[in-house]
Amino acid sequence: MSDTSALFKSFNLGSLELKNRVVMAPMTRNMSPDNVPNERNVEYYRRRAAGGTGLIFTEGTCVNHIAANGYPDVPYFWGEERLAGWKKVVEAVHAEGGKIAPQLWHCGGMRRAGVMPEGDVNGYTPSGMNVPGKANRHEMSQADIDDVVKAFAEGARDAKACGFDAVEIHGAHGYLLDQFLWEGTNQREDGYGGSLENRGRFVREIIEACRDAVGADFTISLRWSQWKQQDYAARLVTTPEELEQLLLPLSEAGVDVFHCSQRRFWEPEFEGSDLNLAGWTKKITGKPTITVGSVSLDADFIPAPGEATFKEADPASLDDLLRRLEANEFDLVAVGRAMIANADWANRVSGGDTSALEPFRKEMLAALG
Repeated sequence: MSDTSALFKSFNLGSLELKNRVVMAPMTRNMSPDNVPNERNVEYYRRRAAGGTGLIFTEGTCVNHIAANGYPDVPYFWGEERLAGWKKVVEAVHAEGGKIAPQLWHCGGMRRAGVMPEGDVNGYTPSGMNVPGKANRHEMSQADIDDVVKAFAEGARDAKACGFDAVEIHGAHGYLLDQFLWEGTNQREDGYGGSLENRGRFVREIIEACRDAVGADFTISLRWSQWKQQDYAARLVTTPEELEQLLLPLSEAGVDVFHCSQRRFWEPEFEGSDLNLAGWTKKITGKPTITVGSVSLDADFIPAPGEATFKEADPASLDDLLRRLEANEFDLVAVGRAMIANADWANRVSGGDTSALEPFRKEMLAALG
C-alpha cells in the first residue's frame, strides 16, 4: 500500500483544528428508540473517536419540524431529553480527542404518512412530488418554508450550545433541500423555482439563517450530491459552468466546507477531466471539500437497477484516493461503511495495518459496530 501520511496531516477548517484528514461519514442506523440518543449511541461514536477519526459527522438528526422525520427510531435534534443525549455523545468524543458535528436533516418527500411519532403527517416537498411527475405529498407554502428555515437555524444554535465543534446541513440524496435544488421535483413558479438561482434560494436561506445563529467562527458544512435515492442517474448540473452557478451562491451564503457525496469517489464528474465531484467543487469555490463514496471498499452499498444485488464489501486499495489527496484535489476523506466494520479504521490505516480490516456487511448498520 502507498504511504498514507497524507491522510494524517493536520488541517484547519477555519477555527476548527483537525488532527488528521479522516472524517466519519453520517450513516442512518435507526438505533434511537423514542428518537433519543442513548448510551449505545454514545459508545458508538466514542469508539470511532478512540479509533483515530479526526472529525465525526453524526447520523442524520431531525430538526424541529412536524414533517422532518421519515424513518423509525432516528434521533431528533430538539427537546431537552434529546439534546441532553447529544451532549453525552459530544463529551465522550471529546474525551477521546475527537471532534464532532451533528448533521441536521429534513427528510422532505421521503417521508410517508404513518411514520411515528408524527403519524398521519405527509411528506413536505417544494411541489408535492417525491419523484418527478407524481404529486402525492404536501406542497410547501411560504409559511412552511419559513418554518423549516427557522428549524435549521435553531438546530445550528443548539449544536453550538451543546458543545459540538461544527454543524452540517444535509442537502443531498433526494431529501428536502435537494428536492428544491432538483428540477425534477421542483416545479414551483415562485421565487423558489425555475432557474438554478431560484432553486437554490431555499438552501441559501437555510445557510444564512444557520450562519446568523452560530456567528462567523463556527464551522458550517453542506453535504450535497448529484445522485438521488429516487434516481441514481439524476444530475443537478451537467457542466462546470452550471456547477459554478449552483455553488458560488451557496458558498457566499456561509458554507465553510462542502461534503461532496458520490457513490464511487473515483468517478470523474465531467468529461475531459479526472476531477471528481469534490475536486470540481474545490476548484470552483476555493473552499475546502470532503470526498466520500465507497472509500476503501470494493462495492456500493445499494446497487443501481440492473447491477448485481448487494454483497458484502471487501477492503480495497487506497492508492488512488491517496494520489488524489496528495494532489490537493480535495482536503478531507469521509469513510462510511468501512468505519462501521472497523471502528479503529484510522488507527489501522495510519499504522499500515490494513490486512486485517474487516469487510462490511449490511447487517452491521443495525449493530453497535
